[in-house]
Amino acid sequence: MNDQAAPGDGPGATAPQRLSTRETAERLGVKPETVYAYVSRGQLSSRRAPGGRGSTFDVAEVDALARRTGRRESSAATGDLVFRTGITLIERDRYYFRGVDATALARQYAYEEVAEWLWTGDLRPGIRFTAPAEALAAARRAVEALPAHSGSTDRLRVAVIAAATADPLRFDLSREAVLASARSLIPTLVGALPLTSDASSTGEGSEGRADGNGAGLARRLWPKLTAQPADEPSVAALDTALVLLIDHDLAASTLAARVAASAHAHPYAVVSAGLGVLEGPLHGAASGLAHRMLTEVLERGSAVPVVADHLRTGRRVPGLGHRLYTSEDPRAQTLFALLANVPQAAPALAAARDVVTTTARHAPLHANVDLALAVLSVSSGMAAEAGETVFAVSRTAGWIAHALEEYGERPLRIRPSGQYGGPRPPQPPPTATGGPMQ
Repeated sequence: MNDQAAPGDGPGATAPQRLSTRETAERLGVKPETVYAYVSRGQLSSRRAPGGRGSTFDVAEVDALARRTGRRESSAATGDLVFRTGITLIERDRYYFRGVDATALARQYAYEEVAEWLWTGDLRPGIRFTAPAEALAAARRAVEALPAHSGSTDRLRVAVIAAATADPLRFDLSREAVLASARSLIPTLVGALPLTSDASSTGEGSEGRADGNGAGLARRLWPKLTAQPADEPSVAALDTALVLLIDHDLAASTLAARVAASAHAHPYAVVSAGLGVLEGPLHGAASGLAHRMLTEVLERGSAVPVVADHLRTGRRVPGLGHRLYTSEDPRAQTLFALLANVPQAAPALAAARDVVTTTARHAPLHANVDLALAVLSVSSGMAAEAGETVFAVSRTAGWIAHALEEYGERPLRIRPSGQYGGPRPPQPPPTATGGPMQ
């Protein structure tokens, strides 16, 4: 414990606002014992309450911790705004899946192994997810019917809907049924994506097999992203990226997925909800902005004019900063370390470091995972939206993990109340301003 007297306790001093242990726990969305764990780790300071009964905490310090950990003050009057979850913890510039350092998992295990472990608690080395033939055929037909200019997220959304129609048991929300759907949906999404044109002409990829399910997911995804040959270091970097992105606490798309699961939507609808939010430029699509920036840096030979253009026009420099980390995003650190072993990634990696160094002259911002994904996509000859595709495929496993948790909660518990700001009633009915439209 770190109970200590606060300065300015003398007569006449104005005491700062203090919270009890219970109030602090509610504000952080944790149990009271977790509050004392924060104290023992030095993340919160406490002071004995008058009379020596219990501890009190400074409200500003508690709110700062809430911002760092991504928690939000809960309000019993407006429904659950804080969700207890046993999936991901973000703390002290690290993040953990079920208490295990996520970056260590990414360095040691493949995507399917980590996804299965996250869902079930069982580590199954060498596990491969299989796309059912009927679902895969339906998803491919749906994707092929889209206009040629459709983006990868468009294709994934359509593939999810098509796969759902091929699963008559999708409304079964029992744990085993949801897990079966998850294990089949993820490889179906990858299998439904078209090969890059050059990869298709050379027969690259696993599509020649009867079911396309023999290789690991990263190797199956590779020819959907680039025509470059799938060398081992590059595929290892892609697989690691898939693991790193599986979950990141209650990001916007994950919250949408949990809202859908709270209404007992089936897992395909849960994934559709997540995909709908992921496409935003401030979420899954952010790596595309970083990809275009790195490409421009390489073309111009320096980050200085590129960063200057962003600052001059009032735009954020893509791939920098994260509100949950005070230093470099641990996901970026891990990917950068792997990409350093990929010879063809050296120019893009140097460009990324140039961006960070140049921007540091104006603001102390660190690289985030979007910049690392951009290094992977630029150096591998991928399209700008490739990072978004990797993000979407990977995060599907996280959305399913959150759905499994939410299915066990009280249905429809996620029901915030709006704070009405419109005209106060009674108001007169509207009057017509013109004739019927022709």
